[in-house]
Amino acid sequence: MKEPYIDYENLPAPQEGILATLFITVRDVARSREFYSKVLGGTVVLEENPCMVKLANTWILMNPGGPPTPDKPDISVVDYEPDDTTSIFLNLRVADIDACYRLWSRRGAHFVTPPIDRGAEIRCYIRDPDGYLIEVGQSTGLLTGHLAAKRNEDLPG
Repeated sequence: MKEPYIDYENLPAPQEGILATLFITVRDVARSREFYSKVLGGTVVLEENPCMVKLANTWILMNPGGPPTPDKPDISVVDYEPDDTTSIFLNLRVADIDACYRLWSRRGAHFVTPPIDRGAEIRCYIRDPDGYLIEVGQSTGLLTGHLAAKRNEDLPG
């Protein structure tokens, strides 16, 4: 039996302090591994169980869902069911959003819209193979103190 590939140099294992990773439940590990490595350009650190892909300065961990375990009794990990709402998403900041949009589109990413200038930033969104929302943004006006416009629902009262 073939041993799974492990890139020991890039494992998310800090020598001190803390390091953040993002775990997502996926239906097809190979399909998601290919998206995060081939389309977004990440580095496969561990092929499976869980799959780990280093994407710039963070790691995406991917595994199918499962039943409760001794360290999380009464908690099941379930597949994400994409729809028109979300409460959490991956936010990727890039240096050149136009170049990123063109490159990732050529590699098979399907963007919700092309990049839109929002004043403080230029941004757009894509979905991964399981439907997770990913924001891709480039800071622009924010670099000179131009903040995003307040929405009525953000105002007190």
